Amino acid sequence: MPRFIISLLVCCLPLSQARAADLDLGFSELDKRQKLLLVNAGTLAFITSWGIAKWDYGQRSPHMHSEGWFDNDVKEGGADKLGHLWSTYAFSAGLSNLYEGWGYNQDQAAAYGALSSFAIMGFMEVGDSFSNYGFAYEDMLMNTAGSVAGYLMYKYPEFARKVDLRWEYDPAFDRTDFFTDYEHTKYLLALQLSGFDRLKDTPLQYLELQLGYYSRGFETRRPDRERNLYIGVGVNLTRVFEKAGCGDFCKVFHYYQPPHTYLSLDNDLND
Repeated sequence: MPRFIISLLVCCLPLSQARAADLDLGFSELDKRQKLLLVNAGTLAFITSWGIAKWDYGQRSPHMHSEGWFDNDVKEGGADKLGHLWSTYAFSAGLSNLYEGWGYNQDQAAAYGALSSFAIMGFMEVGDSFSNYGFAYEDMLMNTAGSVAGYLMYKYPEFARKVDLRWEYDPAFDRTDFFTDYEHTKYLLALQLSGFDRLKDTPLQYLELQLGYYSRGFETRRPDRERNLYIGVGVNLTRVFEKAGCGDFCKVFHYYQPPHTYLSLDNDLND
């Protein structure tokens, strides 16, 4: 699925996770409901316009297909499916933060952020059905999972203190669309030991446990392509920078995993 719009929105909204109370966006006189509707309508309008201009929306009658999940014979070995989940999750978190800054309470912001993310990503998938990409139900299911994860993480901050869903990217600088560069991408869950009261004031607060997945060699369909599941022990960078006095920007590490900051044990599922 095309991912330009995802990269744009994810980079602009959730990764800083800063409070949005002072974000004007040119309509400060509107009430919070009008702002919410305008943001969603504007995003859908942009997707429609861009899809017609760049993604061939409207060139085919609507059609759907199955892309498979994480098998060795599917596109990207399933890494793109985790990309759908993470993107919808991160987008949900960013929108929830935006909405809370506009005056919605935490529960409302969590619900509206998740619904907005689901609707926008779903709209894009429907748009794909009118192009050569086609509607893939696997993508839609992962979008759903991502919006649910975004809702739960925002609604229950005590849980979010313990668990992160992250995207890792170790670029080769040979392409511009880094959100679809699955050859250099990993997705992971991280269990932060600092989120547990008994450990938050001990040296273990700077460590975390990780479970991740990545694929290699699917873009060129090489015969020795890999589907790797790994476990790891890493540095809790959010905690490190919090202790150093970093502000809201440090929360970027709840969503992004810098490479080479952990030790891992990898298992190639193709072996």
